[in-house]
Parts: sequence; structure tokens; C-alpha cells
Amino acid sequence: MTMPAMPQAQPETSIWETIKNEIRAELEQSRRELKEISLMIEQSQLEVNKLQQRNASISAHLQQTQSQFDVVSKADVRMAYDAALDAQQRLFVMRGQIDKLQSDQAHIERYLKILERVQQALDSGGLGQDGMKPGLSMMAQTVEMIIQAQEAERQKLARQMHDGPAQALSNFILQCEIAMRLFDIDQGRAKEELASVKAAAATTFQKVRDFIFDLRPMMLDDLGLAPTLNRYVETLKDQIGMEIRLISSGMEQRLEPYLEVMIFRAIQELLGNAARHSQATQVKVQIDSSDTAVRVSVEDNGRGFDVESVGDKGGMGLKVIRDRVEMLGGRIEVHSVIGQGTHILFQVPATKTSVFA
Repeated sequence: MTMPAMPQAQPETSIWETIKNEIRAELEQSRRELKEISLMIEQSQLEVNKLQQRNASISAHLQQTQSQFDVVSKADVRMAYDAALDAQQRLFVMRGQIDKLQSDQAHIERYLKILERVQQALDSGGLGQDGMKPGLSMMAQTVEMIIQAQEAERQKLARQMHDGPAQALSNFILQCEIAMRLFDIDQGRAKEELASVKAAAATTFQKVRDFIFDLRPMMLDDLGLAPTLNRYVETLKDQIGMEIRLISSGMEQRLEPYLEVMIFRAIQELLGNAARHSQATQVKVQIDSSDTAVRVSVEDNGRGFDVESVGDKGGMGLKVIRDRVEMLGGRIEVHSVIGQGTHILFQVPATKTSVFA
């Protein structure tokens, strides 16, 4: 595959300043988010306390109704059961919300510590002291550390989603089965409703699994970039109905994990942009891998935009891609004409993982 000539990389000093500014901005944003989450946890805990008191009162009323089953009307019995189930469900949801908020809080706290260490290293110029890999520039080492830190947190969050909400949905199905025993009044209707809930829960469970893949595709670690991209493209085509062609050429090789992550995220963002904003019906993705570089081309037939009027950096997602590519010593080009689609190309040095070296 022949790629157009690429512009020269951005000077390293200006890239260092870009990194420092982005780290500072990210620190400020993360601290604000941590403060907001802490407040939400406090408010949610107060709500849980209120719901626990309400749940205790409703449970007492339900026990009283059960003890008078022979004299209480079926309508009153049903209302008591409905109230008890509603109270339990509200309490379950609020406790789940607190668990998620606490998980997010811990995630941001860990992320803040990483950012603070990176900022300290940047300010002191000490990134080259320890742990530097031979043959990689200080710039590449910095980017590798940042990307690996971010992806480590995404991996942890993916596991939490799998062990948390996914398991909770399984418990929800079990609760529905148990609740079936409570409906002695209208068994046919009760079973129909519970069957519907079970089906909805199973669908939601599948959505959670899809979310886990989007958040951190585990097969990226196991199988590498090409199989993961193939799976992602096939899934995206089914979801949005857009024709996407993925063409791979060159050497078949495993790259360093941080580099595979960066390329996957970049293509994921560019395809997302095409689906959300370009009104394209066709997208072509080309990846060419050699012993020295990986070249990526994403081209769509969408509405395009005026590069000069908006700047070739485009939106925030494209800016992040540009920053990461340039920090890795790569180059990027953005070509777009109104009514004629958009073509984005980038190239990064190929760093092969030691496992396959």
C-alpha cells in the first residue's frame, strides 16, 4: 500500500509543553470529578438510610398482612407484596449506585496518584533516570507510561463491570424466580411478567458484555490488533448499518501493548466520528505494517468539512489522536473537502513486543 508523503514531526520541546499542559488540565478535571463523586456518595448514603427505614416499615406491614391472609382481600395482599418488592428494588438500585460511585472514586484516586507522579517527573526532568528501555526516546517512554497507566485503569474497570453489574443482573434473574412464589393470586399474569423481566435482564446482560468489549477488548491482549479490529468492525457494521472495509497488509507481527492500544483507540475514535458526524455510508480502513512503521488510513464518503476553517486538528477526539501520534514520534495528515468525504492518515514507529522479537 502506497501512503502519501507525511509532514515532519512536531519539535520535541513543543511536545513537552503540550504534555505538561494536558497533564495539568487532566489533574484539575480529575480533582473536580473526585469532589463531585464524594458529594454524590454522601447524598446517596443519606437516601439509602431513608430507604432502609421505609423498607423496615413496609416489611412489618407485609408480615401483618400475611398473618391475616384469610381476612385480608386479595387486592390488599397484592398491594402489600408490590410495595415490598418496590422498596427492595429501590434499595437494591441505590446500593448498587453507591458501589459504583465508590468504585469510580477509588479509580479516580488511583488515576490522580499516577498523574501526580507523571507531573512531578515532567517538572523535574527525571523521566530518564530509571526504567528507560534502550532504543526508545524519552518522549516515547513518557507516552508509553501515560497510555499504559490509562489502559491499566480501563482494564480494572472492565473487570469490575464484569464482576459487578453482570453478576448483579444474574442475581436479578434469580430474584425474579424467587418472586414468582409470592404471586398466589394471579399465577398466569405473574409468570408472564416475570418471564418478560427475565428476557429483559438477559438482553441487558448482553449489552453489558458489549460494553466491556468497547471499554477494554480482552482479545487485544490475547490475540493482538488485527483480530480485535476485525471483531470490532464486524460488530460496528451490525450496529450502525454502515459499510466498513478493513484491509491489512505488510508484516504480521505483535507490537508493544501500548502501541496496539493506541492504534486500536485511534481507529475506534475515527470510525465513531464517521458514524456520528460524517453521514457516511462507506468507510475504508487500511493498515500497513512494516519492520519500521505502522501506517493507518481511514477514508469515508461522508459530507466532509473545511479543514482550513476549523483547523486540521478538528474535534477533541482527533486532537487526542494527533497528540498521541506526535508524542510517539509519528506523523498525521487530515484531508477533507465539503461534500467529498474525509481522509485521515497517520504513521507511528513500529515497536515490536519482546515476546515476538
